[in-house]
This record gives sequence, C-alpha cells and structure tokens, in this order.
Amino acid sequence: MNQSLFLLFMQPGEGKEGGGYMSFLWLFLIIIVFYLFFIRPQMKKSKDQKKYRESLKKGDKIITIGGIHGKIIEIAERTFIIEVEGQNRLKIEKSAVAMDGSAQLGDQK
Repeated sequence: MNQSLFLLFMQPGEGKEGGGYMSFLWLFLIIIVFYLFFIRPQMKKSKDQKKYRESLKKGDKIITIGGIHGKIIEIAERTFIIEVEGQNRLKIEKSAVAMDGSAQLGDQK
C-alpha cells in the first residue's frame, strides 16, 4: 500500500510532468499557511498571557476566566488570594486569570 502511494506521487500525471512534486509542494504550502495563520498567533497569545500573569502584583485588579472580578491580596507560587465584593476572599489558580480588571471594575472600597 505504501509503495503504491509513493509510486502514485512520483509518477507524472497524464499530460503533465512532475505531478508528484507539485502535490508535495501544495501540501507544503498548506502546512505553511496553517502555521502562519493558526499556530503562530495562538503561540504568541499564549506567551503574552503567561507574561501578563507573571507581571501581576499585590493590589492589581483582575477578572478570572469564570468572570469573577477581584483585587489581588496575596501571591503564592501557583495561586492568588483575591478579594471580591463584600470583603470575601477567594483562592484561585494563576492560570484562571483572564485579563486586567482595572478598566472594568472601577473603585471597590
């Protein structure tokens, strides 16, 4: 089966020369397009999120991926303790932080 597939790509098609090489060229171009438009932007976004989470400090306002708004009270190696409305405290994973909440939160007192 593998040998017949290999021979199919390597033999020129009817009326055209180098048909097998053109198939590989199209496959290569499709892989490049997927990398440039899907994989690379996702890697960049992931890297930026990781950098943002590492830059957070005590007192920063955040929003979790679950939609909880709060202010960072304590920072541990893998977790944050945040204060939400009503002076309630929650312990969350650092990976649960979605974005900066300072623009959306306003002043909490």
